[in-house]
Amino acid sequence: MPPTGPAAPYPQTTRTTPTRSRHRVSYDRELVHGILDEGYLCHLGFVRDGRPVVLPTLYARDGERLYVHGSTGARVVRAAGEPGPGLPVCLTVTHVDGLVLARSAFHHSVNYRSVVVHGTARPVTDEAAKRRAFDLVVDHVIPGRSADCRPADARELAATAVLELDLAEVSAKVRTGGPNDDPEDLSLPYWSGVLPVTTVHGAPVPAGGPGETPPAPAYLTGYARP
Repeated sequence: MPPTGPAAPYPQTTRTTPTRSRHRVSYDRELVHGILDEGYLCHLGFVRDGRPVVLPTLYARDGERLYVHGSTGARVVRAAGEPGPGLPVCLTVTHVDGLVLARSAFHHSVNYRSVVVHGTARPVTDEAAKRRAFDLVVDHVIPGRSADCRPADARELAATAVLELDLAEVSAKVRTGGPNDDPEDLSLPYWSGVLPVTTVHGAPVPAGGPGETPPAPAYLTGYARP
């Protein structure tokens, strides 16, 4: 029988080893997957014509691989599709959980959970694989939505790009807790503590214009992230 138990952590590399606050870093796969699955917006960094570029875009996780949504005209997609092994990238996902206010300006901070992925992005070119990846991205943002809308036609599929990025060099970083006030500041008359931050999705707003819009489906009225 195959071994059971916790999955092995991601290997630590020079690129996934921070220079500061190393005690907050983790290579735990379940932690990494949880942070990725809770979000749907990432920032994708790469170098184009010798200059750094960072783009916000949508993504989805499928096991140990990320699919990143884009346009066929985007610079990152064109660069990833050039001859060669792919495009070196750095992808980040961050959740802000609280604003940490200390008695001194220096010790103000943020409670957060973040993931950094280093790797090589490659375009998904096979049509069936591309459609599957496209559905994964749609369903990652709104679970169940890909089956409840018209699928992309050939023209729309040609205008849409999906990049794949393996989860190989990965690290998570987490800060929790209150402020780290210096002992000599504890008697100062300033408020100190944490202001929690949450993301709230409001009630669905139907589209206007001609055509009849059915009632909002349950996956929207009860929408919540993992």
